[in-house]
Amino acid sequence: MSAAPTRRPQPWPIRVAHWVNVPLLIIMAGSGLQILVAYPMLGPRGRPYGWYPFQGTPPPEWARLGDWLAGARQWHFAFGGFLALNGLLYLLYLAFSGEWRRRLFFPRRDTRNAVDTLAYYLRLRKQPPPQGLYNGLQRLAYTSALLLGILAVFSGLTLYKPVQLGALTTVLGGYDSARALHLLALALLALFTVGHVILVLLHPRSLVEMVTGGRKPDGP
Repeated sequence: MSAAPTRRPQPWPIRVAHWVNVPLLIIMAGSGLQILVAYPMLGPRGRPYGWYPFQGTPPPEWARLGDWLAGARQWHFAFGGFLALNGLLYLLYLAFSGEWRRRLFFPRRDTRNAVDTLAYYLRLRKQPPPQGLYNGLQRLAYTSALLLGILAVFSGLTLYKPVQLGALTTVLGGYDSARALHLLALALLALFTVGHVILVLLHPRSLVEMVTGGRKPDGP
């Protein structure tokens, strides 16, 4: 599998999707946490999940958006569609441009590189492994974020229309399970963001390329 030889490292559709995601994710996270305040528990009423350590504890006020339940729902539903549409356009671009080949994680191709890269970051290896546009660890992180985004969308749809989307609700284990998965996706995406920033600091070239697109490869 090889990337298109004449394409910039970060084509404009990738850059647009990336930067549009930044404010949308902040709005969705803040409004989602404000919605959680209305019932800061996970699990069926009277039978809260034992594994959730923050039962009854509302999210901090500084992280919330929307002031109250109805206000937060308006923010969440107004911008959720834009986020889902942005993600769909990104996936379509990956599929039809062939960019998925150099951006997504393939275990047979990338596992060894990801392990070696992690060992290099932890100072257990002196030299970094060879990499192209991304190393294996970056591919793993970005692919995981993509899957978490898909999970967030489907679990969000379940919470929005649990009866009308009964089949999807069943697949996700019911309304309470979907609610927990929705919050778990948010937590893992927040964790991904922290790791993403660290990787950008370790590879500042990637930030420049995400703004400018990077240098177009020389022709044959």
